[in-house]
Amino acid sequence: MKLESPEFVKASHATAISLGLMQGRMYRGAVNRCVNLLVHFEEGCSANCAYCGLAKKRPGTYGDKSFIHVAWPVYSLEQVVDAINMAPAYVKRTCISMITNGKSRQATFDMARTLIRDTRIPLSVLIAPTILKKEHLQGFKDIGVDKIGVAVDLATPELFDQYRGKGVSGPHKWDWYWHTIEEGREIFGPLQVGAHLMVGMGETEQEMVSIMDRLWQMGVSNHLFSFFAEKGSTLQDRPQPPWPVYLRIQLARYLIEEGLSRFSDMDFDGHGRISDFGLDGDSLDEIIDHGVPFMTTGCHGDDGRVACNRPFGNCLPDVKQWNYPYAPNQEELNLIRKNIFHVE
Repeated sequence: MKLESPEFVKASHATAISLGLMQGRMYRGAVNRCVNLLVHFEEGCSANCAYCGLAKKRPGTYGDKSFIHVAWPVYSLEQVVDAINMAPAYVKRTCISMITNGKSRQATFDMARTLIRDTRIPLSVLIAPTILKKEHLQGFKDIGVDKIGVAVDLATPELFDQYRGKGVSGPHKWDWYWHTIEEGREIFGPLQVGAHLMVGMGETEQEMVSIMDRLWQMGVSNHLFSFFAEKGSTLQDRPQPPWPVYLRIQLARYLIEEGLSRFSDMDFDGHGRISDFGLDGDSLDEIIDHGVPFMTTGCHGDDGRVACNRPFGNCLPDVKQWNYPYAPNQEELNLIRKNIFHVE
């Protein structure tokens, strides 16, 4: 018997710990507030994104490939449903991540129906736009999916094509992803669509802030990631973006989404680095001290807080993190303040 979706599903390592399916503890008592699930087929994903652990041409079988640096064990969907219904109160959302495989359309629908029917927490789907049309998005909405995510990842069409499209013999197209975002916004409503964006792929800070502003003005929220090389991937030797760069982009996202600044209010130097956030120094210091801009961004739970907090998905556990899955403590805030305006 094949252990494939929809009867079986992969769960992230942090999800397995949070649901009690695996033993373990996380740094600084971090908890995973979202049940992160991954559609699973033996043949895997047909895409070949240069940075992805699931890329078709990455060595190894799909079942053995890590994703975001950890193994994703396979469980029966029935087992996951039971675990969700016994989960700690901090678990506030479930998210199914699709892969670019035609079979994942129906499998995701079937899994979504089961999870919506048999559990009480809201469900998101991180969709695979390349294999979906508008009627599929409407179908997700009709069965009760309340949010969708679209992994745009790259900040410019040239970088998208280089790392996800023709540059790696991949099937993804920039224009179709944006078309899908627009249709998703039409179907699901404002701030019910989130776009994944990954810093550190060759874009400037100016380019990343521009795309974040564009998305926000469309009614689409920005879910920020840092590049973090996956062993065995095409880009396994590429370093993470400099920490100060990521901190500045996190701060810019927060200011945009809180209505405190806009791309047009900010200034950039000749290298495309943020030189002025469009806010006075005292206000900026107060926001930095708040710590929230540097926490993980993702889909919210029904308590209004970020549920998809992906503990340590962008870096190893340390006081210096690219996404904090909890509120930074004083030591961490001091380190942020010391580094955020540093120019390398």
